[in-house]
Amino acid sequence: MHDSVPMTREGYNKIKAEMERLDSVEMPKITEKIAEARAEGDLKENAEYHAQRENQGMLQRKIDELKLKLARATIIDPSTLPKDEVVFGCTVTVEDLAYSDEEQFTLVGAGEEDYDAGKILVTSPLGQGLVGKKVGETAEIDAPAGKMRFKILKIEFLDAE
Repeated sequence: MHDSVPMTREGYNKIKAEMERLDSVEMPKITEKIAEARAEGDLKENAEYHAQRENQGMLQRKIDELKLKLARATIIDPSTLPKDEVVFGCTVTVEDLAYSDEEQFTLVGAGEEDYDAGKILVTSPLGQGLVGKKVGETAEIDAPAGKMRFKILKIEFLDAE
């Protein structure tokens, strides 16, 4: 649980901004609603008070999770990584050997994942299975539905300038 969380500076800043927004904007709103509900009297049967206390607890857990991610963050500069193998920050085109179709994944860090856009966490099982592979090699990844096999077709660095 104490593993580092790889991310770019952009991903780190995105998570930090979200954590600060929750802590300085959303939490005071909930605290104010709790005070208003408390002012209504009997707390035993005050549903609004109990709902806001629950919201406060869930929000605090979210803030704590983001703080932990930031504390474990390792900022990675993709320009310093090898260009001939699958690494953090690259976009890899693979052939799914079971279905003979091509798929494209970009390996990203925490805060940047977008599964609909093919941006997967480098720390995910799929990401870890692809890391270190070169063009022409086959990655075998254990999945709940069985073993997935991908042939590496192309490695690109689309965000590199």
